[in-house]
Amino acid sequence: MTRRGWALLLAMGVIWGVPYLLIKVAVEEVTPATVVLARTSIGALLLLPFALRRGGLRALRGHWPAIGAFAVLELVIPWILLSNAERTLSSSTTGLLVATVPIAAVVIGRFVDGQAVALVRWAGLLVALGGVALLLGPGAAAGDPWAVVQVLVAALGYAIAPIVAERHLRGVPAIPMTTACLVIAALVYLPVVLLEAPHERPGTDAVLALVALGTVSTALAFVLFFRLIAEVGGARSTLVAYLNPVVAVALGALVLDEPLTLAVVAAAALILAGSAAASRRSHGVPEPEPAGVADAATALTVEPAPTGSRGDAT
Repeated sequence: MTRRGWALLLAMGVIWGVPYLLIKVAVEEVTPATVVLARTSIGALLLLPFALRRGGLRALRGHWPAIGAFAVLELVIPWILLSNAERTLSSSTTGLLVATVPIAAVVIGRFVDGQAVALVRWAGLLVALGGVALLLGPGAAAGDPWAVVQVLVAALGYAIAPIVAERHLRGVPAIPMTTACLVIAALVYLPVVLLEAPHERPGTDAVLALVALGTVSTALAFVLFFRLIAEVGGARSTLVAYLNPVVAVALGALVLDEPLTLAVVAAAALILAGSAAASRRSHGVPEPEPAGVADAATALTVEPAPTGSRGDAT
């Protein structure tokens, strides 16, 4: 990869490893619904100018049922479950459990689409489940197995959402679609937050965490992610998934003083190695490009050209 590709990859690994820390800080003072509302509304407002470029929102016509389903599976359900789970779980444990998404994808592909699964992928699934079992050991889950279930359900949503996009949203520009999904999620949680009123005024740490979630971990993250795909391709961009948990564990230990035990280190190694093996593709099988990525990359990297002239990449 180019230096720019490596830089984008590392930046995304950090940016999508930070949310677990920020959520942990925020839920100490505000409700999980408030966390989701703040993150989605701020992200939507910042991405809206990108979505409006070249009339991008018009491309969403006729796709609203699929966009709604994608929003529910990718944002509405997972983000509230993760926020609620982190009221008891450590941020590092949450990040590691989310890394089981490739495992869920293998199982779904096998039993829903009838995809053949190589032996090495089944072995990876078992190895990763061993890592999850370590996290569920005595004291590891903060005595709250329901919180672990919530994170695993969120991971299941993350695994199903790309199937919806692959089948029903191919060719839909990704930035307008992402903005629409954020708006849908914000509208879902706005009445929830209003019903929870009155709210105590959050402290500075919680407010900064919410702002960072919306600006950095949502809006900026999506912009950089589509630039990453344009730079290195869809297949290599998935390497981000193996950096995020490492960042989550490191930040949890350094910033929040979460215990970095031998069990956590071993679980991280098992989950990441198992997920890598489980998501391994057979030689000669191309990686499908995510829905709308080509259009999104163009919209983010090429300025509209004046009449009679050629646009230059920014």
